[in-house]
Amino acid sequence: MTATNLSIPALRDAVRGRVIVPQDVDYDPTRFTVSAVFDDRRPAAIVRAADVEDVRRVVTLARETGLELAIRNGGHSMAGHSTTDGGIVLDLRELKGLAIDPVRRIASAEGGLTAGEYTTAAAEYGLATGFGDTASVGISGITLGGGIGYLVRQHGLTIDNLIAAEIVTADGELRHVDVEHEPDLFWAIRGGGGNFGVVTRFTYRLHPVDTIVGGMLMLPATPEVIAGFIALADEAPEELSTIANVMTAPPMPFLPAELHGKLVLLALMSHAGDVEAGLRTVEPFRKLATPIADMLRPGRYPDMYPPEEGEYRPLAVTRTMFLDTLDTGVAQTIIDHLEASDAPMRVTQLRVLGGAMARVPSDATAFAHRSSRIMANLASFYQGPDDRARREAWIDAFATALRQDDQGAYVNFLSDEGEEGVRRAYPSPTWERLAAIKGRYDPTNLFRLNQNIPPRADLEARTAAA
Repeated sequence: MTATNLSIPALRDAVRGRVIVPQDVDYDPTRFTVSAVFDDRRPAAIVRAADVEDVRRVVTLARETGLELAIRNGGHSMAGHSTTDGGIVLDLRELKGLAIDPVRRIASAEGGLTAGEYTTAAAEYGLATGFGDTASVGISGITLGGGIGYLVRQHGLTIDNLIAAEIVTADGELRHVDVEHEPDLFWAIRGGGGNFGVVTRFTYRLHPVDTIVGGMLMLPATPEVIAGFIALADEAPEELSTIANVMTAPPMPFLPAELHGKLVLLALMSHAGDVEAGLRTVEPFRKLATPIADMLRPGRYPDMYPPEEGEYRPLAVTRTMFLDTLDTGVAQTIIDHLEASDAPMRVTQLRVLGGAMARVPSDATAFAHRSSRIMANLASFYQGPDDRARREAWIDAFATALRQDDQGAYVNFLSDEGEEGVRRAYPSPTWERLAAIKGRYDPTNLFRLNQNIPPRADLEARTAAA
């Protein structure tokens, strides 16, 4: 099917929200995603849904016309799933409703909110739900893939705090799902990504998170410092979650010019608990080496989100994986590969997991990597199409050099790596169960612009053909 199947006047008549097409002056700014990699994709129409009925009508229209359907909230998909070339983008960003019950510690949030909007509102009550580490990320995408952020060791994944959801499935029906209502579908959306429908509302559990000890700590990037940091993070109380970026130092105004472009360990740290305990917990990290910059201090939890980058839209290739251990030998491998590249920016991001996340049974949700210890994300920026191929080759070699026994991957950080990449995100029993649920709720694979799990019938047909 092509865009010729789509009647724009009929679409505009069918929805309350705005329909944006290539002739509109704001088409380009609206169609662009966070990454500039996908700027060549041109949707036939972008629908800014005004309410749930708009969502139902657009899903039904896409099913009836056969047009490709992309769902967008924050637009951060590393695989380009937030847009389409010739199809329809269903943009949820007008769905901003948020109701917080501070007594019951429950929040009801519409699917168009960002993590920053939700977190800032909840902080007015001294409460929080853990999302990621970037304010502009949409709560929909990060929740459906699992949700690894600054509270993961203390309060688990985002999905571990999801109580219920309202989801429009491929048949255009709005369904309320929780542990008692359509529990298989509720299981699937907790880690299975956007394969099963459009979630228009989430109900989350909130936790008391008021003053934290957190911020940035920048240290020299030596094998001893990197391995020592990971060891301390692993041994630390669960109130502390960390993100350690081994990277080329950006031209931050407080850094001397001779450090720009040199390798550093830039750590983002958040201790959500007693302030005095937090200050004691972060002190050993400062002693790993003389800090280049030390911005660890008591503050508000929303301040952990860095300032937005404005119009900055990078070109980058990425890989994600889990590591079992990180000693000085692994740290040296990271340094060697980063130093061997001349990319304008390259980074290895390391997140120590465990804690509350690891205490949930691996089959309780579609996110099954509960025992994984360290998540590593590799990225290399590039400067145009001619530069991409060699950056891809570098990052593939880097990922191969780092690969350990844990062969899994976090679905939210996967780039466009095909079915083989998606299978790394789901062990076989999880994959099979997800495929069966997909076959029940989306047998024609309408929701395929995601890290796709084909419906079981489709899997069986392809296996027979092979």
